Amino acid sequence: MTHKVHPKVFRIRGLADWESRWLVKKNFSKFLEEDFRIKEFLRKKLAPAGLDRIEIERFPGKIIIIISAARPGLILGRGGLGVDLLRRELEKKFLSKEFANKKQEIKLEIKEIRNPWLSANLVGQWVAQQIERRVPFRRVLKQAIEKVILNKEAQGVKIDIAGRLGGAEIARREWLKKGRLPRQNLRADIDYSEGRAYCTYGVIGIKVWIYKGEKF
Repeated sequence: MTHKVHPKVFRIRGLADWESRWLVKKNFSKFLEEDFRIKEFLRKKLAPAGLDRIEIERFPGKIIIIISAARPGLILGRGGLGVDLLRRELEKKFLSKEFANKKQEIKLEIKEIRNPWLSANLVGQWVAQQIERRVPFRRVLKQAIEKVILNKEAQGVKIDIAGRLGGAEIARREWLKKGRLPRQNLRADIDYSEGRAYCTYGVIGIKVWIYKGEKF
């Protein structure tokens, strides 16, 4: 048995940072669950916008939600109305009852992902969409890897899929890799994501690693 470590968790405080950034002495589990539900709600609500990551920062009386997306225009809406409607919906649904008598607000910040082929999350979403459309999985893997490796910033990429591939009776694992991927080097800047493709014959698990060089 091997011991597998999440590439991002392995590099927390070195190259990466937590996606929920706050410090409380009381009700830690409550705020953690609230963050999880906010992210789950936004991923479902804003799925067409191509979400890369959702970061949450908490301050006294204020919650800042930073949304990175490939198509921010779908979130902003015409004249920024989309952000206002989303903020009101979040305040109504998630603001803690504990702060009902205190002034508390939610602030949204939208960031654009200029190159979606350098984001492991967005590459995983594209692979999932193609597999759900019943495109042959080997073709999907080859196309995704070629599109990622065309970028100078990407020095290596690996995509791993597992499940009843192509509707086969027995589940199996297939993967393709191109370039370097030093996963045991703490200086290595590796973007990693996990995703799922929901097909009629079952769920296909997807993992993506993109190596962007070393950081000192």
